[in-house]
Amino acid sequence: MWVDGFWALVLLGISGVSAASIHRVPDHHGSPGAALAVSVVLCAVVALRRRMPEKMLLLAAATGVAQLVLDVQTTPADFAMLVIVYTVAADGARWASRFALAGGLCAAALAQIRWPQDDASALGNVAVAVFTTVPFALAWVLGDSMRTRRAYFAQLEERAARLEKEREAQAKVAVAAERARIARELHDVVAHNVSVMVVQADGAAYVLDAAPDQAKKALETISSTGRQALAEMRRLLGVLRTGEPRESGEYVPQPDVDQIEELVEQCRGSGLPVDFRIEGTPRPLPSGVELTAYRIVQEALTNTRKHGGPNTGASVRLVYFDDGLGLLVEDDGKGAPHELYEEGGADGGGHGLIGMRERVGMVGGTLDAGPRPGGGFRISALLPLKPAH
Repeated sequence: MWVDGFWALVLLGISGVSAASIHRVPDHHGSPGAALAVSVVLCAVVALRRRMPEKMLLLAAATGVAQLVLDVQTTPADFAMLVIVYTVAADGARWASRFALAGGLCAAALAQIRWPQDDASALGNVAVAVFTTVPFALAWVLGDSMRTRRAYFAQLEERAARLEKEREAQAKVAVAAERARIARELHDVVAHNVSVMVVQADGAAYVLDAAPDQAKKALETISSTGRQALAEMRRLLGVLRTGEPRESGEYVPQPDVDQIEELVEQCRGSGLPVDFRIEGTPRPLPSGVELTAYRIVQEALTNTRKHGGPNTGASVRLVYFDDGLGLLVEDDGKGAPHELYEEGGADGGGHGLIGMRERVGMVGGTLDAGPRPGGGFRISALLPLKPAH
């Protein structure tokens, strides 16, 4: 407003000098007092144009009408009409912008009709009217272009802010997905290995005095299982570390289908008889499919030990198809409680089966888990070789 006020004072000074010299100009219309009053009002329009653009437009229009009625010929202060037309087109309301355009296009023609040049022909007066209309049209076009430019930059800023929020949301989703993956891995590692260690520890305590050799074998199984659990835990925790160099051999590779046989042998050593068969031609599989297959077998055998009861046997069957890998794990025990395999259970139980479904879903496969008709529990899965879309 200070800048506008400065230019309003400059315009008022020029208009004051012009108004004072009106009586010296031959055939000039209007009195010096009326011209000065009009100049003061129009200079106020320039000073307040940013604060009240619509009101100043109406004031300028009313002043122009007063000039026509009072026969006050155009003065330098009428430059304020160009300024207010530009301002309203750039910052004012839409109705005010349209009103400014219409008024600007009519102002020059009305002035030429009110004060025609006596020494010019009719065609000459028309040409002067058209020529003096051009500045009003240019002022409005420049103002409207400035409005469009500002709206464009505002849209770019809004889009940039929205994209930034979307990136933050995607980062949070990625972090949550990684945490869920690590949680599934930790559950599988801890649940399986700890259950083996508990079974072996109970057996060692039971036969410690009667059969020291069997107790020693059970302790060795506990030791090897603990080392395996530590190795997998170290691999998983390594994912959470940042900026630490990895020493060679610090992290073990992810489990794959070839290690399922070792897993079966471990279960046999813990006292669970397992029949393991492979059908079809073994071949390399995608790493995600191999890890999923291993974890499904691991979780299924862990559940057999936990819920199968005494004298329970299990069978593991791997079938290589042309377009996928089939898994079938069955036992002849008493089976898991119903709430653990029916959509995870309302009480929050059954996290292992929930993890199975999530793993299978990530590779685009299907999973079926439930009791067998003849007793026991059955888990079957089909893992496609093509990645899920």
